[in-house]
Amino acid sequence: MGDARQGRSDERLDSVETLRRVAVHVVARARQHATGRFSLRVTPGGFGTPEFGVDQRRVRIAGRSLIVESDKPGAASATSRPINGSTLSELATLAGVDLSQPLDVGRDTPPLGDIEVPIVLEEAAAVAVAEWFGVVAEALDRVLVDLPTPAIPTLPRLWPEHFDVAVEAQASEAIRVNLGGSPGDGFIAEPYLYVGPWTGDRPGNPAFWNAPFGAMRTRSELDSADPAGSAAAFLLEGVRRLTPAA
Repeated sequence: MGDARQGRSDERLDSVETLRRVAVHVVARARQHATGRFSLRVTPGGFGTPEFGVDQRRVRIAGRSLIVESDKPGAASATSRPINGSTLSELATLAGVDLSQPLDVGRDTPPLGDIEVPIVLEEAAAVAVAEWFGVVAEALDRVLVDLPTPAIPTLPRLWPEHFDVAVEAQASEAIRVNLGGSPGDGFIAEPYLYVGPWTGDRPGNPAFWNAPFGAMRTRSELDSADPAGSAAAFLLEGVRRLTPAA
């Protein structure tokens, strides 16, 4: 049983890594080529770029499909291609991306790999990633409403190289904190939330601060009836612990 669970976990993480590779080298590259900006957003059924360029284009992933849409006046269009079975080169062509251009977004930049090898992307894992990103995005929306003033938060962004959805906020005058969620990575295979202070502060019960970067909580620990609400409560608790008592 243990070997079977490990096998499923490894397959799911393979799919997460596949989506991260496409997110960086196809989806985010498309926005960067046009605007110099690299971050993404949670979109219906997955993630993608905001509208950009004179053709008001958006490149996004929904499930196992790459979709390129344009809202250009008088010439609106939408095209798509399945990721599973396509090569990175074919996906890049659809998105108008030149993979020969250098790209370096830090140590978490995934390797380009062989761009002519067909991609394998497991359907259930792709759907699960999209669903988790949706939970995190909804939780962050709730968090932004209830953050203390002045928190000076950023917009929720999906960082493709890290492959997580996050905001930054001011927990106190001296402590800024990252709040977000990952679909799983080398730290832990299960999707998880995190509270990451920029400082070494870990006030209160040390059991709360259960990760090297601060605090984390896995998807299985959330309230299944309201995962976004449960996630928001955890993230706000992390901010509260970092905020000095009045």
